[in-house]
Amino acid sequence: MSFRSTGKKNRQTSSESRPLDFVKPLLRVLKYLQPHRGLASVTLFCAACSTAMELVPPWAVKIVIDDVIQAKNMALLPWALGLLVGAYVVKNLFASLRIRLNNQLEQTVVHDLRRQIFSALQGLSLSYYENRSTGEIMSRVTNDTEHVERIFIDGLEGVVTALLTLIGITIMLFILNWKLAALSLLPIPLLMLSASWFTSRVHGYYRHIRKHSAELSGYLQDALSGIRETMGFMQQAYEQTRYERLSRAYSDANLKAMVLWSLYSPGMILLAGLGTVLILWYGAGEVVEGRLTLGELVLFLSYLALFYVPINQIHSVNHMLQHALAASERVFDVLDAVQEVTDRPDVGTPAHRVQGAVRFNQAQFHYRPDVPVLKGLSVSVAAGERVALVGPSGAGKSTLLKLLMRFYDVKDGAVVIDGQDIRDLPVAYLRQQIGIVQQEPFLFNGTVRENILYGDLAADQERLEASARAARAHEFIMALPEGYDTWIGERGVKLSVGQKQRVSIARVLLKDPPIVIFDEATSNIDTETEVKIREAVTELTNGRTTFIIAHRLSTLHDVDRILVLDGGRLVEDGRHDDLLSRGGVYAGLYEAQFQV
Repeated sequence: MSFRSTGKKNRQTSSESRPLDFVKPLLRVLKYLQPHRGLASVTLFCAACSTAMELVPPWAVKIVIDDVIQAKNMALLPWALGLLVGAYVVKNLFASLRIRLNNQLEQTVVHDLRRQIFSALQGLSLSYYENRSTGEIMSRVTNDTEHVERIFIDGLEGVVTALLTLIGITIMLFILNWKLAALSLLPIPLLMLSASWFTSRVHGYYRHIRKHSAELSGYLQDALSGIRETMGFMQQAYEQTRYERLSRAYSDANLKAMVLWSLYSPGMILLAGLGTVLILWYGAGEVVEGRLTLGELVLFLSYLALFYVPINQIHSVNHMLQHALAASERVFDVLDAVQEVTDRPDVGTPAHRVQGAVRFNQAQFHYRPDVPVLKGLSVSVAAGERVALVGPSGAGKSTLLKLLMRFYDVKDGAVVIDGQDIRDLPVAYLRQQIGIVQQEPFLFNGTVRENILYGDLAADQERLEASARAARAHEFIMALPEGYDTWIGERGVKLSVGQKQRVSIARVLLKDPPIVIFDEATSNIDTETEVKIREAVTELTNGRTTFIIAHRLSTLHDVDRILVLDGGRLVEDGRHDDLLSRGGVYAGLYEAQFQV
């Protein structure tokens, strides 16, 4: 369970952003439309046609007022009403088509974005995950991506429709009466200045909102994963306090943005209303003087009402857009993350399996430059040899095997397999040659079959069962309610520790790698289960180069060699009895483990 501080950082970041901070992420988001230009163009055409039809009803109203009512020409009424009905029908037909096409476009684009994010996560180095909480990463993939979707679902459609409406109505206003049109535009500079101020302020607020949302998601994932510890230590009240503190910080961040919106939105409506007042003041005089008909004034006011609707719509979209763009920055952080472990240019994939001879040649490594973990370690392991890694906590045992898997690369020196530097091998090929059974085996939330088949998705039932039998797992699997198709829950919670380890061993056996890493479990298990696991390990390691991270030294009588690490160096190398007789580090560890 993570106990990182959730308090404010010493150096506060400003909530106010530069006016154009959001432009780059917006342009980057819009690039996802490029592969679907045809569909976007048809959607835009439908939006334009639907918008054009909105300009017709005010003309029909003008005809009714001036040419039907005042001129007392009832013959024109059916034509005016027909024009009105026709405009409504055509408008909504195009609107229906636009909605359908826009939904297809947005879901296609969002799928592309999600696929790219997940692909990026699959390719990132292990260090990316070790330096971030699972909940925080999940927040970027789920919550932040959902907010980016709003750009395509509501943002683009709203902005395009609003701009088309503004352009069409502005043209009509100037055609009708340029003086009234000029008066109606007087509030526009104030609206633009206000929008610029709001954008620069709210974008920073939404950055904080996304940050607090990620912290809350990270905590929830942590708290739910550790619920057994919380219950065991009776710390429910403490966890409730932590949750409420994070939830309050998230709520407060949202409230800041909402307070800003509560000032901005009514202010924009007020400025728009002043434009209408100006038109009524000047237009009434024009009608009285006979320079403007009543129908023309009503027509102008109708268009003016339509004119301010898209302006208000743009303000609302801008509000949503800033939230979405703040989220997009966090999504792009994932897409832009640099892979620390990559294939060298033009690396080729060998056509054969490796033999399994491994050498660490003056290997040096550190997670932090000031804290070296491996200090020029050199050791050779022959193909098919079974070696155990022993040493105090922090000696470098797990790090050594992470380097072998290329979860990290050595800072200096080399890791060599069959005489070839592993950095000259494709990462995918290298990891296909190595199987790993972890101290706490990870099983997916699925069936026993799905978890074993993870070793080879193309394996048939015969190979599946053969691997399970070799791992001493077939018997207990068949005793489960649905055998291999039994659902085992998150992390295999429905299985015992010994059962999970045997399923994990079966998975590696199905993979059939020439090199095996076995991190010996320290959990208390009964004698019968331990015997079965020992038999499974023997099957797993037979004929394979094997590295065993040993926790119980009494189990190491049968390994070919024991490598003793201390302080990032190889300090002893030999068999169990030989190392005990030397009275060195290994003997000290053995005596400490078995002293009463």
